[in-house]
Amino acid sequence: MSRYQPPLSLTLPMLGLVAEISEQIGRLSALHAATLTPQLRRGNRIRTIQASLAIENNTLSVEQVTAVLEGKRVLGLPREIQEVRNAFAAYEAMPDWRPSSRADVLAAHRLLMLGLIDDAGQFRRGGVGIYRGDKLVHMAPPPSRVATLIDDLLAWLEVTELHPLIASCVFHYEFEFIHPFADGNGRMGRLWQTLILSQWRPVLAWLPVESVICEQQEAYYAALLAADQQAQATPFVEFMLQALQQALLNAEQTDQVTDQVTDQVSSHVIRLLEALKGSTGLKTAELMPLLRLTHRATFRSNYLSPALTAGLVEMTDPLSPRSPVQKYRLTAQGLNCLGMSKT
Repeated sequence: MSRYQPPLSLTLPMLGLVAEISEQIGRLSALHAATLTPQLRRGNRIRTIQASLAIENNTLSVEQVTAVLEGKRVLGLPREIQEVRNAFAAYEAMPDWRPSSRADVLAAHRLLMLGLIDDAGQFRRGGVGIYRGDKLVHMAPPPSRVATLIDDLLAWLEVTELHPLIASCVFHYEFEFIHPFADGNGRMGRLWQTLILSQWRPVLAWLPVESVICEQQEAYYAALLAADQQAQATPFVEFMLQALQQALLNAEQTDQVTDQVTDQVSSHVIRLLEALKGSTGLKTAELMPLLRLTHRATFRSNYLSPALTAGLVEMTDPLSPRSPVQKYRLTAQGLNCLGMSKT
């Protein structure tokens, strides 16, 4: 048995969430056995990366992250572009790692922080405090204790009999409490929780729970602070279970939309593709009259966004996604959808 037992009080809300989430995962696993296409997996992975980095103040949008990963030039800070490339490499390597391996923790950090800090893949050698504004909210353990604390936590993870949903949340909190690295601890904690969950249920490797955390960022930090103040992981575990539940609900709703994709492509999206056929690119103001639309929001939500998400249409200037002179054109996939070949 591990020498270490993270302090935790099991609560009725916590147990209720575990039961509800387990049911959601069962439904999602059954659906995704047939519908989780490589394109959908990649889309979820991009959303995961963009949200996890946004929590750390990376300003790149989902469209810009997509462009980076497609090898296109993006107008952004070099550091932020490097963070995207590193995160994608780390998540892609995730299936090869063992959650309880110290060597794999260090390897993951090395990938995440390559070219961003000098000591990527090494535990910190100095003290660190966590601030919110000018206020110190957490003083991490001294560097001399980091390796021992991480080893104890990993040993506990290997033998714990807690439900994987709870154990993954506990690990996430304890990892943030130890703060083993000079930088990158938040994205590492989220990555490692995903790894733990994916080894329990593979479909969770593609669940963008980071998007929910990003939307509820203040509550995320408040849960970490509450756990520190109570000297146990309980408040953070409850928050993370709620975030997982919401992410699964979002995924179920996405599946309902996916079930309607055929209808969408045969109506709204196909009409957009037909309007773009034969052009080198058209602006929104040019497309809407062709589609007999006057409401810009309807055009974006029902026509343009689904076509972009499906990879049937692309921007002519992805470096400036919000440019007022942005144009849209068919991709090779869009041409194929119309039964044409790209010349």
